Order: sequence, then structure tokens, then C-alpha cells
Amino acid sequence: MSKEKTEQIEMINKPVLEMLEEAEEEEQVESATEARRFTGWTKILFTSIAVIGALFHLYILNFHPIDPWLFRSAHLLFGSVLGFMLFPGWKKANLRIHIVDWVLILASIGIFIYIYMNLKQLLFRFGVLPTTMDFIVALAGILLVLELTRRTSGWTLPILAGIFILYAFIGPYLPSILNHSGYSIERFTTYIYGLDGVFGVTLDVSSKYILLFIIFGAFLQMSGVGRYFIDFSFTLAGGMRGGPAKVAVISSGLMGMMNGTSAGNAVATGSLTIPLMKRVGYNGRFAAATEATASAGGQIMIPIMGAGAFLMAEITGIRYSEIVIAATIPAILYFLSVYFMVDFEAIKKGMKGISRKDLPSLKSILKKAYLFVPIILLIGMLLKGYSVIMSGTYSILACLAISWVGKETRMGLKKVLEALELGMKNTIQLLAVCATAGIIVGVIALTGVGLRFSSMLFSVAGNSEFLALLFAMFIAIFLGMGMPTTAAYAVGASVVAPGLVNLGIEPLFAHMFVFYYAVMSAITPPVALAAYAAAGIAGTDPMKTGVEAFRLGIAAFIVPFMFIYSPQLLMVGSFMEISIAVTTAAIGIYLLSASVQGWFAGRRAIWVTRVLLIIAALLSIDSGLKTDLIALVIIASAVAVQLIIVKKEADQTLAV
Repeated sequence: MSKEKTEQIEMINKPVLEMLEEAEEEEQVESATEARRFTGWTKILFTSIAVIGALFHLYILNFHPIDPWLFRSAHLLFGSVLGFMLFPGWKKANLRIHIVDWVLILASIGIFIYIYMNLKQLLFRFGVLPTTMDFIVALAGILLVLELTRRTSGWTLPILAGIFILYAFIGPYLPSILNHSGYSIERFTTYIYGLDGVFGVTLDVSSKYILLFIIFGAFLQMSGVGRYFIDFSFTLAGGMRGGPAKVAVISSGLMGMMNGTSAGNAVATGSLTIPLMKRVGYNGRFAAATEATASAGGQIMIPIMGAGAFLMAEITGIRYSEIVIAATIPAILYFLSVYFMVDFEAIKKGMKGISRKDLPSLKSILKKAYLFVPIILLIGMLLKGYSVIMSGTYSILACLAISWVGKETRMGLKKVLEALELGMKNTIQLLAVCATAGIIVGVIALTGVGLRFSSMLFSVAGNSEFLALLFAMFIAIFLGMGMPTTAAYAVGASVVAPGLVNLGIEPLFAHMFVFYYAVMSAITPPVALAAYAAAGIAGTDPMKTGVEAFRLGIAAFIVPFMFIYSPQLLMVGSFMEISIAVTTAAIGIYLLSASVQGWFAGRRAIWVTRVLLIIAALLSIDSGLKTDLIALVIIASAVAVQLIIVKKEADQTLAV
């Protein structure tokens, strides 16, 4: 028996409470190459830079604002230095820091010094009349960003960025909608490495919001609040049929909202939930797919939404509180769809939950309810209109204060430093992909291809708005494949959202539509990153796991169409209108889940019933009275079909 198989069996047979204890271990950093593990002076150096970087960001954000370009440059510098130290350039590289890494680190420092020394002049020269040195610095900076992204996230995003860069130069030779006048390499390079490209809105959000909330997540972990979320989830759902799958849905939603990458979240919580799902009877592929689907959903879980809400606010100018309120019902519908899918699977297989004696006691969970204070404080401050930065900082301090209530979770100086280091370390990947996404966004803005795409979408809508939305969905998913949600949304917001707005769709609706499908790209084959990460934990085939995750999440694919056709789902309308829309949408989600899982009215559904359920579910997209009545008739027909089958089987039994 292989070592990996033996480890999996040992994990499945461990007591649940023992596995919960191990959940407090440091989260893994998902990257394209194995992260180095430092010892001696390199560990001291890495920790020192990480802690200084975290404190620098918190100080600048709260007390001493500096020029945006300079701050974002410093943000990229810290990420580059730590990233080139932590991640080797190739998988089998020596885990000691290579001479090439030191050269790249020195180059990063040199570029920052150049920007710092020439900041005022560069604001007028970059992208307009650059000098030769400007061009060299910008070119080196772009290459460093692409290399850092390759090391942390693989080849997908750098290749996509390379295609966009290539388009900037071959555009004059392309026909029709793709044609543009072209640019000199000097102007293009300095434009892209300026405030409209690498240092644009995506890196702005990374430097202000993503880093802040990843540090918040690290403090939650070190203070015991993260562990409490998992304990709470097990107490709430662990004893239900197929309990661990429902725990995965709840805990991944709670943890995933603070983790800007669904793949990273799938690894962090999946190392606990996947073995437990296998213990109660789910096969490995289904367990991994459930974790991946739930982790992807964490990106739309309010109030943080994996930093997506903050990026959306920056791009659209819509207030953060308005975005969070609008995102509430779609988030609930997403997790409701996943819940239905795992529940139907548990019913079909006759599964039971985990024994109550193996779960955290309700009494102990209620005693520690105070651990929810940092989250409640964060939500309260944000909804009351306090700035995101102030709310996040106070929540970090609340974690520190709350940790001193219980003896086992107290955060001394060592744990505080560990939390700051972990926060900076977990920021590296998202920082890199935001910088590379800035390259793509910059090319789109420079060439005007986004506006041309909008025109094309508008022409498609001339025949059917539904076709235009379907087309926009495919493009948003395609552009998001292989990228963390933040970067996927940033690109989609530049290419797809303007076209939807031109169709007459409200900006909030258009951007929420794009964001939702950017999230879904993480579980959509052939590049379903979250599913592939979870497959590594479960020891299953990545592609088959991706297909299973897509099947599990398929009910959620209709949610954006629901809120486009039923604005009440984004909290637009009266209380009664919103209530009716939510009810019909939930019924539609249930029906589609029942059809996909082939279970309805207490028994397996035949193909006729499944077709009827799909039709009824699609009719629920529109909350109009007419479509709802037709859906009810079809549901009644599906129930009648199932009852006829029951009667037929009973008659056959009696005849025998």
C-alpha cells in the first residue's frame, strides 16, 4: 500500500476532535512551486521583512497616507522580495535561496528606488514621453511581475497577459473589431507599468483591502476565532445526514470570505472536511468537489467577499454597503444550492451524520460565542459607514483583545509577529495576480478593445438579451479560468461589464453578474483551480473532480440570470416583492438540484420527472405571476409522475 494511501486511511480513522485540534496548524500556501521552509538567518530575515511590511502597510493606511504610486510600489516591492525568497523558480530547485532569486530581489529594490527618486517626473513622462531609462525600468518591472505571478500561480495568468501584450503590437494588422492603431514599445511599456496598468485599481485594492483582510484572517487564525468557526460549523451541522459535507459548506463560506483565493481555501479547510466526508460515506471525488464548490462560494460570502466587494466599489463608485446588501440574497442562494446537492446525495446513499459524542459540545460552543465579536464588529462598522480600513484595523485589534479572554488562545508578542508574518506571506500570491491583472486591464483601456466588445455584445442583444447574457457568461468564465477571483473579476469588469451596462442593465447588476461568474470559473473545467486543489487533498483525478464540482455547482449557474430578470433578488423593491422573489428563486434552486441529483418526492426521479423539474426551475428565473403559476403546474405534473411510478411498483409487488 502506498504511503499516500496509508496517510489518507489514517486521516479518515482519526477522532473528529483530534482532527479539529490539528486544524489550528498553519495554513498551506497554494503556489505553482513548493514554498521554501526557512531556518537560521534566512528565517529571521524573511520574518523580519514580512513583519515590517505588514506594520508599514497598517501604519500608512491608518496614520500617514503617501502618494498612491509610491505606496503601491512599496506594496509590490514587499511582495516581490518575499515572493522571490519564498517560491523557487522551478519545482525541483534547491530550497535554499538561489543566486537568481537574489538578483531578482535586487532588481525589484532598484526599480522601487528609481520610482521613489523620480516620482514627480515619472507622473508626466510615463506613457507619454518616456526616456530610455524609463523604458528599461518599466520593461524590467513588467517581467518581474510576470515571473512572480508564474511562481505563485502557475503559467495561466502570465500567458494570458502575454497574449494581451502581443495584441497591443499586432492590433494594426488584425481585422474589424480587433484592429487598433498600434503603439511604440516605449510608450506601451511605460503606460502599462504606470497608474493605468500594473499600479492601477487592482493593485490599489490589493495594497489597501486585500492585504488588510488577509492580515485580519491571520489574526483570526492565531486568536482561535478561525478554529471556532470550524467548531461552530461541526456543532451546527456535523450530526445531520452527510454532516461533514454540510460542515464544509458552512465553514468554507465563513473562512473563504476572508481568503481571496478559492483554491487556497479549498486546501485550508479541505484538509479537515474531505477526510471526514469520506468517513461518513461520500466518495473521494464527491468530497473534493463539495469542498471546492463551497470554497468558491466563500468568495461571494458577505461582508468581505474575498475582497471582491471592495474592488467592485473602486471600479463602479457604488458604496460598499450598497454592494454588500445587494450581494446578500445571491450568496444565500449559492450556498442553498450546494446544500441541496449534498443533502440529496446523502439521502440517496442513506448516510448518517457524525456521532454527537465525537463533535464539539454545544455548551462549550455557546460559552465561546464571544469569539464572533470581531466579525460582528466588522460588519457593524462597515454598515454604519465607517471606512473599510478603519473597520478592518479595529477588527484586527478586536481579535487581539478577544484572544486574552481564554487562556489557551492568548496572543503574546510571538503570536502577534507570527500573525503579521502569515498575513504578508498569504498576500504574496494575490498581490502578484492583481499586478498582472493590471497589465491586462491596462491593455484593454489603451487599445479600446473593451468598448469594441461592448458594441459586439450590443449587436448580439439586438436579437435577444438572453443570448447576450449567455454570451457574457461564457466570456466571464473563460477569462476567469486559472485566476484567483479578484483578478478574474478585474478582467471581466473591464471586458464584459461595460457591454452589459450599454444594454441598459444597471452597473451594480452588470458587475454582480460578472463577479458571480468569475467565482464560478474556479469550478468550471478544464481549468477548475479550486477543484484541482481539493483533488490533491482527496487523492482523486483532478479533471473528473472538476467535472463533479461543476455538476454540484450547476444550480448556482442560474442565480445571476435570476437577479437580472428579478431585480428584487438584489434588494430592489418592496419587502413583499423581495420575499416572493426569494421564495420562487429558492424553489427553482431546489428543483434544479433535485433534477441534477435525480431525487424527488422521496424517491429516485426518472428522466421525465427530471426534465419537468428543469423546465420548472428555469421558469422560476422570472418572478412574474404567470411564470410562477406555470411552474407550479409543471411541479404538480412531476409529483403526479412520481406517484404513478410508486403505484405501478406497488401493483407489480402485489402481483408477484
